[in-house]
Amino acid sequence: MQLETQLNPLMTEYVILVDPEDRPLGTMEKMEAHRKGVLHRAFSVFVFNSQGELLLHRRALDKYHSGGLWTNTCCSHPRPEESIVDAAQRRLVEEMGMNCHLEPRFSFVYRADLDHGMIEHELDHVLVGYSDVPPEPNASEVCETKYMPVDEVVNDMAKHPDRYTAWFQICLPEVLSTLLLA
Repeated sequence: MQLETQLNPLMTEYVILVDPEDRPLGTMEKMEAHRKGVLHRAFSVFVFNSQGELLLHRRALDKYHSGGLWTNTCCSHPRPEESIVDAAQRRLVEEMGMNCHLEPRFSFVYRADLDHGMIEHELDHVLVGYSDVPPEPNASEVCETKYMPVDEVVNDMAKHPDRYTAWFQICLPEVLSTLLLA
């Protein structure tokens, strides 16, 4: 969506409003939903390499919130009438310039107050993939990437939480506990 918005700056992005059981309630312009903190559908992608390292990215410095912070491989919102898997595949290509098979694992609701008066209140669908393909990130979305051992991510996040996005700090423990149970 970001790439299309760059190509067509008049295109308005919408999120799907949902109840806590993920039943659609309508749509709302993305920025309005984030200013009002309205619950909406989202997804988070976690890509691991064959060494078990997690692909992280540092958000572009000029993002509308959380610029310059480290986070999971990619995340965004599905478009109306777009499946979670299709949306996640689309954004993985748009943000990270890569493609891999993604498996939906679980979903959960969270709320986080962010910078610039933004509020993330999302029913987040988490997908996991595996790839050794180096990313080719979109510079308007990503300023840096790295594969990092998960224990190092957890330790660094505990020491320096201000370096990581709010949703990644909430989501990573959920992902790790789910993967350990699998």
